[in-house]
Amino acid sequence: QVQLLESGGGLVDPGGSLRLSCTASGTFKSIYVMDWYRQTPGNRREWVAGTFTGGNNTYANFVKGRSTISRDNGESTVNLEMNHMKSDDTAVYFCYMMCDRGEYWGQGTQVTVSS
Repeated sequence: QVQLLESGGGLVDPGGSLRLSCTASGTFKSIYVMDWYRQTPGNRREWVAGTFTGGNNTYANFVKGRSTISRDNGESTVNLEMNHMKSDDTAVYFCYMMCDRGEYWGQGTQVTVSS
């Protein structure tokens, strides 16, 4: 059983910052990719940022320059720090992992940017 547990969502002021974390647990040997996606009502899930184990980090254009994705905890945790947040960043954020056991999603965490 593999699980992803997200944390760090909530309400943030426009222009503020937020840090999301996602920790993988369970029986797996190798993590290949850990990504963040987001989804708003009525829209499909969109990719936000990604990190390849031992490779480069990549970002969607709409967060590039104001977000940082990182791995720690022996690389089983992925973090997403977002700065200069805008109302358009309001969404449910999902953690995604590809490992030797397959592909997995977290349950999602709500991020609301509003004053």
